[in-house]
Amino acid sequence: MTSSIKKWTNGIFVFLLLQNLGCTTSQPSQNAASAEFPESFTVAVANPLARERESVLVLIREEELPRKQAAFNRNAFIVTDGTTEIPSQYNGQDQENRGIALVLDQMAAGETRKLTVQYHPAGANPRTYPKRTQAELSKKVGGAWDKRKYVGGTFQNIDSLRVPSELTDHSYYLRYEGPGWESDKVGYRFYLDWRNAVDVFGKKTPEMVLQKVGLDGYDSYHNPQPWGMDVLKVGKALGVGTLAMYDNGKAVRVEKTDSTYSKINQNGPVYSSILTQYYGWQAAGHKLNVHSQLSIHAGTRMTHHQIRLEGGQPQNLATGLIKDKAAKLVSDPGEAGKRFGYMYTYGAQTLNKPADNIGIAVLFHSQDFNSFSDDPLSHVVQLKPTNGQASYYFLAAWELEPNGIKTEEQFRQYITRTAEELANPVKVTVSR
Repeated sequence: MTSSIKKWTNGIFVFLLLQNLGCTTSQPSQNAASAEFPESFTVAVANPLARERESVLVLIREEELPRKQAAFNRNAFIVTDGTTEIPSQYNGQDQENRGIALVLDQMAAGETRKLTVQYHPAGANPRTYPKRTQAELSKKVGGAWDKRKYVGGTFQNIDSLRVPSELTDHSYYLRYEGPGWESDKVGYRFYLDWRNAVDVFGKKTPEMVLQKVGLDGYDSYHNPQPWGMDVLKVGKALGVGTLAMYDNGKAVRVEKTDSTYSKINQNGPVYSSILTQYYGWQAAGHKLNVHSQLSIHAGTRMTHHQIRLEGGQPQNLATGLIKDKAAKLVSDPGEAGKRFGYMYTYGAQTLNKPADNIGIAVLFHSQDFNSFSDDPLSHVVQLKPTNGQASYYFLAAWELEPNGIKTEEQFRQYITRTAEELANPVKVTVSR
């Protein structure tokens, strides 16, 4: 009996000790966060839709952040949802979306989520989060130009590039021929030469893959790889979402320029962006300087293209999609406050053999809509800039991506939901 009581007593002691240890490990973590980040303010994020939404980008604009007394410090902060730390980043180089960026994986219908931003007013305390977005640009070094081909050398990632006059298509100078950007859903690139067209990398994994693409110096990515492949036929067409101007029945891409400069603006865990400056773009009787920013966030297939023009305001600014006999066009001009306008195609239109199903789309503000057009190679939408600015979104959904969209009806539902969400963005309110 005495032995049983002793065993029982020892068991209770061990249980209580473990419980106590559990309490002391959780409490110091909260205290430590308060010590590391003693200042705070709250942010309310409201979903205006009467249905749930996923992968919600939240931007806390720089102008909304505390400036006086204990001013916000971009180098030492965290964002929490209750006791859960949410991956976030500070967009310091991004002129269009400067401030704190984060992604809420899901919001309920009509929900208002209260977040807390904690920070230390001095010093640096960087956080490391899993990468769910990426942007990169890679050129060859150690070789030499032979007319318009770059011979020899190895690839090196760079932050920016003034495009050399020798560069043309298939110069073997840039890895996969231009900048690339991706989310955990899909990847994209555009040709940083006279073509300036957007192409798609279909992904079979949510991991970041661009760093593996094109290392052989050319185009092995046109064939299936473990990570995926280049899935879109572009040629002289608009690919998906390529910037153009509509002139004499044809979409003219950004082909003739005085010079071009491209820069990786952000390469973060939840948001990445690329800035390209086209100086002296000549098309349809205009000569413009174009500020072009492409951005993507975690959990989405969409790229946001934000454009600022100097030197004119053409009413025939255009973008669009490749034409393919295997995929019919669906278009809608949208309705202000209810849904964005869109154009999309869905069908067996990939480079894979046999071709896989893929949906590609462009979505735009209904108030920017001018007209739907076409040319022999592309479906086109013409947009009218306001005060020299315009923006639109484009996306691709490959059936072989993890949990991919596999039917035209699923893609239609996805596009209509997305068009509604873009017209009804979440409302972000900062309380100090």
